[in-house]
Amino acid sequence: MTKKRPVSVIGLGKLGAVIAACFADKGFSVVGADVSARTVDVVNKGKSPVIEPGLEEMMARAHPRLRATQDINDAVQSSEATFIVVPTPSTDEGGFSISYVLEAARSIGRALRKKSEYHLVVLTSTVLPGSTEYGMIRVLEQESGKRCGDDFGVCYSPEFIALGQVIRDFLNPEFLLIGEFDERSGDQLAAIYTEVCDNEPAVARMSLVNAELTKISVNAYVTMRISFANMVAALSEQLPGGDVDTVTAALGLDTRIGRRYLKGAVAYGGPCFPRDNQALAYLARQLGQRASLAEAVHQFNGSTNERLAARVLENVPDGGSVAVLGLSYKPDSNVIEESAGFLLAKSLVGSGASVTVHDPMAMDSARGVLGDQVIYASNVDEAIKEKDVIVIMNPDRAYADLDMATIPQSTLVIDAWRILRKKAGDRPNYVGLGLGDDNQRLAKVLAGMWSDPARARA
Repeated sequence: MTKKRPVSVIGLGKLGAVIAACFADKGFSVVGADVSARTVDVVNKGKSPVIEPGLEEMMARAHPRLRATQDINDAVQSSEATFIVVPTPSTDEGGFSISYVLEAARSIGRALRKKSEYHLVVLTSTVLPGSTEYGMIRVLEQESGKRCGDDFGVCYSPEFIALGQVIRDFLNPEFLLIGEFDERSGDQLAAIYTEVCDNEPAVARMSLVNAELTKISVNAYVTMRISFANMVAALSEQLPGGDVDTVTAALGLDTRIGRRYLKGAVAYGGPCFPRDNQALAYLARQLGQRASLAEAVHQFNGSTNERLAARVLENVPDGGSVAVLGLSYKPDSNVIEESAGFLLAKSLVGSGASVTVHDPMAMDSARGVLGDQVIYASNVDEAIKEKDVIVIMNPDRAYADLDMATIPQSTLVIDAWRILRKKAGDRPNYVGLGLGDDNQRLAKVLAGMWSDPARARA
């Protein structure tokens, strides 16, 4: 068995902490670096600095092989490959700021100046095309006094993961994207991934700029699929007997389309999809190309949130009460960034209704933004008690166990993900988004259309 290369991870946030723990759990010697003294202290105690299922246990197992420091020089000197996992905040124009990347590169470059051995630098943060080659590499060369390709290598290799299942996604990627400065850099990174992945994923190796474009293109394409399914759901609701699940299941049978991300539910959110779609539009504009498709998807996604809020409000009586179940953008996560559930709760504040919220993991995140404008329920039963409207915004297990029989007929249940569809049956107080019935407002219009000979012939 070959000895695993020691690695370092710069940035121990939601993704970096998991990457560091996974490497250490697989037998790598790992040094993590972070600007936060608290994060460093927590990691050095063998505990998780972020909330992610399974990470606390992995940190405990990996503790003997994982240490943390605030000193990037220490991290670089103690490793043969460094992974940069720092934030790249969105700009007002829709692009990405690489200020944290460049700050990390300066420190890494200064460390490389003191190091005689070849070292691999891997950027995983999402950036715009050109950022690695014309931004990060230039800084590394300036600070180190060395040349990329001769004295050190560089790869751009972003992860395709979802919060709440980061460990599984990192260890079992659908494919590996490796943007390489040269073949030596790519070979070394591919060898590292071979030792950490549980599966045998396909590997796409390409230039740095193509890898950067691929990353934002993947997520922008997924947002388009989600929005298309949501459009089908909106149409289905207005057709008597319409059923988005039936339609999208059939669509998924076409091999040109496939089943992934065709659920038809709430607007997409989270830390990646919205901003990557916006970044692709920004890139198009910067290159003098039309960004119509990405911009239309962004606008439609916002309208999906607005349409749902309007539908909820029209069913809440004056001075009534509503419970919003699910504030995070997906189950098993505490992230509320661009989350449809959080945005719904926020939009209901000020409507005159009493708003109660619940989420298995995201209550503290929501409390930091919503303050005392809403009521925070400690459990699901407390959240739904004596409410006029209950809205299920997240397909979490905690909500899939709700018993419709215990909910009074006077309480309207709006189920964005249709997780209670079978339990609800034909109960009149259940509304599954994307499902139509014979009472929909277009029923008479459609009937009239086909009874009119002139229209039928058109």
